[in-house]
Amino acid sequence: MIDVLIFTRWLIVTWQEKVDLFLGYLSNSRGYSSHTVAGYKGDLSHYATYCQEKDVNPAVPPRGFLRGYLAYMAECGYARRTVARRVAALRAFFRYQSQLTGSENPAEHIHTPKLRRSLPRFLSEEQVEALLQAPDAKTVLGCRDICILEFLYSTGCRVSELVGLDLEDLNLPAGCARVLGKGRRERVVILGERALIALERYLSNGRPKLVQGQSSQRALFLNRFGGRLTDRSVRRLLDKHADTAALDLNVSPHTLRHTFATHLLEHGADLRSVQELLGHANLSTTQVYTHVTKRRLYQEYLAAHPRA
Repeated sequence: MIDVLIFTRWLIVTWQEKVDLFLGYLSNSRGYSSHTVAGYKGDLSHYATYCQEKDVNPAVPPRGFLRGYLAYMAECGYARRTVARRVAALRAFFRYQSQLTGSENPAEHIHTPKLRRSLPRFLSEEQVEALLQAPDAKTVLGCRDICILEFLYSTGCRVSELVGLDLEDLNLPAGCARVLGKGRRERVVILGERALIALERYLSNGRPKLVQGQSSQRALFLNRFGGRLTDRSVRRLLDKHADTAALDLNVSPHTLRHTFATHLLEHGADLRSVQELLGHANLSTTQVYTHVTKRRLYQEYLAAHPRA
């Protein structure tokens, strides 16, 4: 049943106001990160530009119009992943519009292009060791960076979870920390012995020199000016230390997350346990790591077996 009042209000606001309401819903009600929300905004903007060129109201596309938009993107040579992401944004927007007003969902029957699922890249244990040894432990920033690298590898947390940590999220006596993941789902991550040592050194020797007298600052990881570290800064410091360690590959925070999961499975961890540690809602998301470990096992077989 359509709520006539809500439906009427929705009809009279502009497309941009509709998008802003939708993005606010993603951020406030669904707990999506600012980067995810920005991605949705960009994808909806691309769709709106196409609609403008075709003189079509983007909120009420005629039947078959969305399939035409997909065909247009294919003709332009957009990558399947880009097309799939934009389709997902449209489906989410029109589902929100339909739920809000009770109107028909024009994106209900459009399908996301099938993607070839690439295997996650990860570091060997030797490469991890080289990376962890790269920062200069004698400097304040080096002390902080060692702590960050140890924390990422020990917990497998996302970079957004890392930079969102506050002091009260730590429970050092219990060897764990509380993080806020996707969809604002809270979970506890376990800190290994080396990560705990790095944290204690950072809290006693590094952070006090970075906080610069700002006693109200609760963020765990700080930049050189005493403010909360951003995920972009973490990516930059990883690039820097990967270069120092002479790692001839692109290392991102998510690479360490992949490495965490892969090494756990290689050393006999249960898949369900790895799912819980990563904070995956679905086991199928975690299962990709079993393909990685099987591939590596096959490579080791070929290298070691005399009749391989």
